Amino acid sequence: MFDSLAVRSKLKEFFGYDTFKGDQERIIAHLVEGNDAFVLMPTGGGKSLCYQLPALLMEGTAIVISPLIALMKNQVDAIRGFESGNSCIAHFLNSSLSRQQIAEVREDLLSGRTKLLYVAPESLTKSDNITLLKEIKVSFYAVDEAHCISEWGHDFRPEYRRIRAIVEEIGRAPIIALTATATLKVQSDILKNLGIPDAAIFKSSFNRPNLYYEVREKVEPEKDIIRFIRKNAGKSGIIYCLSRKKVEEMAQLLEINGIKARPYHAGLDAKTRTENQDLFLMEEIDVIVATIAFGMGIDKPDVRFVIHYDIPKSIESYYQETGRAGRDGKEGQCITYYSYKDIQKLEKFMQGKPVSEQEIGRQLLSEVVAYSESSTCRRKLLLNYFGEEYEQDNCENCDNCLHPKATFDGRKEMCLVIELIKSLPEHFKIEHLANILAGNKNAAITSYHHDKLPLFGKGAGHSEKFWCTVIHQGLIAHLLEKEIETYGLIFVTPKGEEFFQNPVELKLVEDRVFPDGYADDDDDDEAAAALKAGGGGGDPVLLSMLKDLRKDMGRRLKLQPWIIFGDPALEDMSILYPITIDELKNCQGVGDGKARKFGAEFVDLIKKYVEQNEITRPDDFVMKSAPSKSENKVYIIRSIDRQLPLEDIAEARGLEIEDVMNEIEAIVATGTKLNLDYYIRQEVDDDVVQEILDYFKEEAESDSLQDAIAALEPDYEEMEIRLARIKFLCEIAS
Repeated sequence: MFDSLAVRSKLKEFFGYDTFKGDQERIIAHLVEGNDAFVLMPTGGGKSLCYQLPALLMEGTAIVISPLIALMKNQVDAIRGFESGNSCIAHFLNSSLSRQQIAEVREDLLSGRTKLLYVAPESLTKSDNITLLKEIKVSFYAVDEAHCISEWGHDFRPEYRRIRAIVEEIGRAPIIALTATATLKVQSDILKNLGIPDAAIFKSSFNRPNLYYEVREKVEPEKDIIRFIRKNAGKSGIIYCLSRKKVEEMAQLLEINGIKARPYHAGLDAKTRTENQDLFLMEEIDVIVATIAFGMGIDKPDVRFVIHYDIPKSIESYYQETGRAGRDGKEGQCITYYSYKDIQKLEKFMQGKPVSEQEIGRQLLSEVVAYSESSTCRRKLLLNYFGEEYEQDNCENCDNCLHPKATFDGRKEMCLVIELIKSLPEHFKIEHLANILAGNKNAAITSYHHDKLPLFGKGAGHSEKFWCTVIHQGLIAHLLEKEIETYGLIFVTPKGEEFFQNPVELKLVEDRVFPDGYADDDDDDEAAAALKAGGGGGDPVLLSMLKDLRKDMGRRLKLQPWIIFGDPALEDMSILYPITIDELKNCQGVGDGKARKFGAEFVDLIKKYVEQNEITRPDDFVMKSAPSKSENKVYIIRSIDRQLPLEDIAEARGLEIEDVMNEIEAIVATGTKLNLDYYIRQEVDDDVVQEILDYFKEEAESDSLQDAIAALEPDYEEMEIRLARIKFLCEIAS
């Protein structure tokens, strides 16, 4: 029988708490009395206590199945910290242990001293371990992170499907399944697969009122992250990245910029992972950078921010990972960087997988996109996803509630998209459709003769990005759909056909769909156009003065203004107020050559403006960069200095000539000068070079290669245009 007073006494003795939280006591009573249970409790709600305390109360050893090696070590250390004298009360059994350590675990289990045994699902399936566990009395089985059972869960693991069969082999005992994230579909999967359809279900609210949710445009995220962390100096935080490579790069970048950080991912050896985890827990470092794919499981109550550098693959992943912030009920900031390119990247990762798996992945991802694009309260969206109704319209703790986004009726734009798709005999991807409507010519457009379509350029008043977002919101509204087997091709759904016949109001979010603004061609109104374009919140007066200076300098030097400095560079200057040449080089698109060639008058103007207006300049905008490690770039620069033919350079590095050209263009874009005259003289007539140079000097509105090809083909070959453009950028624009 369950003795409430005795259990509360043990709660105080082992964990130091006077009272239980939420449903904890009911769950523990249910389990102690020998019943199965399903526990759905958000991160920070106290799930682990629901199996730790019963394990200490009941006869035998509780088997806790968890996929997170980090969490196992963390929880075992915590349990051993609660006890007095007996160091064998909790153990873990996984691949990180040595033979001697495994022998010690075995001895403590057989002697009956171990009350809690944490086991990785892979370890549970090993025949030696099954044989060992048959010899002991199992008090109950706790399946932590139970969402891993379901294909619809955010972290499906096939080995979790075998748990029920192994439980039967070892010996049946009560089962408690626990997870922080599960939709009704996932919940049903868990109960069915574990064979506990009659288990009592305990659900806690998913609302974490102390967490602030924000989604930001992924524009210069590294610089933004460094600024954010510096403003929150001394606070603990986690940054999630999609790839191990990005984790390493981000951790290195933070270190270079004076932020104590370490990487954490499955590719590191166990010793390094443990060291980095302990440094974080002991507050020797402030930030852990981790992969989304590798569950960290670090139980640290005072994590003050969780940043997603890359968008997660599902709402469940997002909720669980953001849930690591503010577990003590205090401040927790959850910042996510959103870019549709990241969504495309995740969709590409699905290629080659079974169609059914692609279907699941695509649906999970579409929920993430809807969340990111929405202007609705983020808390309301999250709770609704997990089947919980949030009554308030404004939570007052997310970006959409604190800074409501302007919307507009986009039915006309959506009908134009649908009309285009219906008019084409084949299906195409988002970018292709967007380029048709925006009137952008490229190789794909011209090869299909889509520049001859009646609808080509019909939406030229807006950018390609605008139309990408309209199409994308059509997907969210299920007016459009993507073909799965032929990756990414867009078609109109029956709902879209109905909308096209009878258009109704369609609210689109303005700040998403107008990120590039409507740049005015009138030079006299350039500052207003920049503000309309959302030019980064800079100083509009200074921006106008900088553009006047650029225009004046262009007249004196007989250069188009963009050749001196592009709009992004001027916008950065109006935000960062650089007053030295070195500081100027931190602005977008300003390399060393351009800064020294054109920068003096600009920094002089800014310095005077700052002094006259007593402006406090930001002291944290300078972001130090890690040195480039590209061997190809170094080899190409040295080879061009030696005047080697590009074909020889390509052959020596095992590259195609196209790869070499791409590398050269990337090198030049950073402001590094290369002298390719020796090669250009051999490959391109002098007259042709001069005519292309004249185009860039007199006609071009930017240094865009695509625009140049569209303007100059078929008179000149693409290679001729590219080589002349490189010469122009090195000799004139840098």
